[in-house]
Amino acid sequence: MKKKFSFLLTTVLAAGTLLAACGGGGNGDEEQGADGAEGDVFSAKMVTDTGGVDDRSFNESAWAGLQAFEDDFDVEVDYLQSGDASDYAPNLNRLAREGTDLTFAIGFLMEDDIRSVAEQNADQQFAIVDTVVANDDGDTYENIANITFAEHQGSFLVGVVAGLQTETDQVGFIGGVESPLISKFENGFKAGVLAVNPDAEITVQYAQDFNDASRGQGIADTMYGGGVDIIYHAAGGTGNGVFTEAIDRARNGENVWVIGVDQDQHAQGDYDGGNVTLTSMIKRVDEAVYQVSEQTMNGEYPGGEIIEFGLEDNGVGIAETQDNVSEEALQAVEEYKQMILDGEIDVPHNDDEFEEYESSL
Repeated sequence: MKKKFSFLLTTVLAAGTLLAACGGGGNGDEEQGADGAEGDVFSAKMVTDTGGVDDRSFNESAWAGLQAFEDDFDVEVDYLQSGDASDYAPNLNRLAREGTDLTFAIGFLMEDDIRSVAEQNADQQFAIVDTVVANDDGDTYENIANITFAEHQGSFLVGVVAGLQTETDQVGFIGGVESPLISKFENGFKAGVLAVNPDAEITVQYAQDFNDASRGQGIADTMYGGGVDIIYHAAGGTGNGVFTEAIDRARNGENVWVIGVDQDQHAQGDYDGGNVTLTSMIKRVDEAVYQVSEQTMNGEYPGGEIIEFGLEDNGVGIAETQDNVSEEALQAVEEYKQMILDGEIDVPHNDDEFEEYESSL
């Protein structure tokens, strides 16, 4: 069953002191019984992907959501950090063994691991961000809540900004790992660019890694060197290298930009001479984690459901920091946003849908 939730628009506080290595911000496992009932302390904990809890993007946003949940309620939150993919299953199993009331897997890369762990711990409640976990018959699991986003819609809007503000008519997209999820970012972005600038050239490359800043910088160097002046990244920690390259070039007088992802990445573009962040595609992982945690605490765990956060409920969009976005682009964003909401534009999810969209222009 697919279900849409409206955001409560709670104010999510910035993550405080981030604890390193494995585990961080909980109130102590000694208060937590095996069934989550001892002391009536509700626990919501998460397993990061390899980008880590301080990736300035996806994982950090999820952790900020749990911290805000802790601030608002008498609950226990914590995280386990994954050094590499081999840590996913052990970390998920550890939280299950501890009797965590709700365990989050942050990222689609944990799909296989959470499936196995959930099958082995049928009495435990899990949630995964960015994918739908199903069995061989295509059925979802009653003990996994599936949190998804309409990333293609938000990516379309930042594509509109890029298409209107590129001075070279060349823009780029850098993805982390090639996958159906990141394809939504790519194809939504390309559709937005071409909607306002059909003459634009769009260069696409995947790093095949979400945690390799040097790889991101190298790809950005090649793109900027080839005439691209705006790059949108959907690459987690790999995207940090795109900012590094853009700042290096901006210091040398080049007019290049980065479009951030997941959070408002304006601060990442700061340097002593200005800022290279054009805008960011906001994806409210923080709100999603907060809301599903609150629902579960209140006895309304959405196990087996497919929950989508989209444009209509502010689940995706563009960053509030708009210092570098032109008035023309901001106006166009509002116009195209309304067209999407009204059903006049069906933003493509994947390559096939993009080809159909492109042929209709």
